[in-house]
Amino acid sequence: MNRSLIVLGGTGDLTGRLLLPGLAELQHAGELADDLAVVAVGTHGRTDEEYRSWARDRLAAHAPRVPEAVREALVGRLGYEHGDVTVPADLRRALERAGGSPVVYLALPNTIFLPTLEALEQAGLPDGAVIAVEKPFGRDRADARRLNEVLHRLVPEEQVFRTDHFLAMQTVLNILGLRFANRLFEPVWNANHVERVEIVFDESLALEGRAGYYDTAGALRDMLQNHLLQQLALVAMEPPTAIDARSLSTRKADVLRAVRSPTDMARDTVRARYTAGTVAGRELPDYTAEDGVEPARGTETYAEFTVTVENWRWAGVPFRLRTGKALGSDRQEIAIWFRPVPHLAFGDGDGVPQPDVLRLRFDPDGIALELNLNGADDPFELERRALDIALAPPRLSAYGLLLQEMLAGSATLSISDVEAEESWRIVAPVLAAWQADEVPLLEYPAGSDGPALAPSRDV
Repeated sequence: MNRSLIVLGGTGDLTGRLLLPGLAELQHAGELADDLAVVAVGTHGRTDEEYRSWARDRLAAHAPRVPEAVREALVGRLGYEHGDVTVPADLRRALERAGGSPVVYLALPNTIFLPTLEALEQAGLPDGAVIAVEKPFGRDRADARRLNEVLHRLVPEEQVFRTDHFLAMQTVLNILGLRFANRLFEPVWNANHVERVEIVFDESLALEGRAGYYDTAGALRDMLQNHLLQQLALVAMEPPTAIDARSLSTRKADVLRAVRSPTDMARDTVRARYTAGTVAGRELPDYTAEDGVEPARGTETYAEFTVTVENWRWAGVPFRLRTGKALGSDRQEIAIWFRPVPHLAFGDGDGVPQPDVLRLRFDPDGIALELNLNGADDPFELERRALDIALAPPRLSAYGLLLQEMLAGSATLSISDVEAEESWRIVAPVLAAWQADEVPLLEYPAGSDGPALAPSRDV
């Protein structure tokens, strides 16, 4: 199949910071077909050469490890079309220029997904086309359903790629290998042995110039609704029959259908935003003073909720999902807390047994298993030890791997239509409660551990 790539939003931050570097990695690895055409569409009036100059600067900044000659080879593939992505004639011109069976990548704000897809429908897509849509997929469940209806008129479901780059992260993918390629864990991967699960993505980064998007989304829509619920689905799903798109999406969708939203919003959810403070020696202003922020929106920069998975395997086990910006340190991991042993025979027998904890860590990628072992000084006393594995850097970045899958026509790392709609179902009651101010909007100083009422970051 003669594949091409059309990037709608070709002059945006996502394209310059992630998509072009991902393509450069594939170029370096010899994974791009010699005849692959890449056409960017944007609202800036530029010639091909002016766009290539822009792309060259972005690649130098965001893909410095890729040799310059390789970056230049990629730049030579690039073409540019000045156009409006909601105008069918402009899209038709880009499709004709790209030729072949294109991957049409919507690197756009989600507010214009629907008019863009409707314009693509009028423009007409060639056979075999793939449509890739960035997250968040819609604003709510009804919006996601409308997007799915249009997508299904355009192409079959297996030719839709709902992008979540967390699914291509090495540690996230290692959930599959760890669970389903080892006999050790699967017998204890259930409510009989697991006490709780925590999925955490705490960042010391603040807005970093993304207020235009972030202030209309917030932490709940930006992270929990997609990235962290996808990680929950991988942790909690039943064993798939194969590692392919159909098997994985079926198992993940089953889990998300079984997830119950928080029922006590004041107890099981937390929302907050940062105030002025210092992070790693850098002074940050109050969130409401950041350029592009509308204070009256009440956008949260910290979001947390606890849900349950009501099925045979997980009934009664709390899953706590949390993310925050401008925190004092980065903590990005999935933590599986196993139940303590029923009796501790060491000492006088009255000690509190510490549970085993399996931690799947991101950036840097690693796996740690925290255990109780005999002490070095006194073999009849226990010491806490961690068996820690640092994973070698992956061959491709998350976006490099996603682009490779899209160009191959594989939806293995995509979110299905059912998953997208179920994720919105889960967060809808939380969003409604927060919008109705049923849960107070707390504050925390930038550089701190988060809002005071949030559970400890050390658990």
